Amino acid sequence: MPWIAEADDDTFADVAQRADLPVLVDFWAEWCGPCRMVTPALEQVAQELAGRVKLVKVDVDRSPALSQRFTITGVPALMMLNEGRVVAQRVGAAPAPQLREWVEDTLRAPS
Repeated sequence: MPWIAEADDDTFADVAQRADLPVLVDFWAEWCGPCRMVTPALEQVAQELAGRVKLVKVDVDRSPALSQRFTITGVPALMMLNEGRVVAQRVGAAPAPQLREWVEDTLRAPS
């Protein structure tokens, strides 16, 4: 699925920052229950908005430099990037309709 990808400290620039589409970054951890709960909702949103947004998943335990760079202190942490710049952030799980509304509001906002 080209609208869903994984990235780490070494691949984030190519996968997320240089993407042709706005990017929804999901900072998550394997041990995080809310992260596992929100994954299907995020994948649903990415599928519904395929061609308009790309979902990039970053495991914070395997990407300490990214976690530090973006000051990730809790997971799941979500971030929207547009042209490589952070345009919106939120922490915590939410149902798919709420996540989709947040993503669409971010896409509509002037960059």
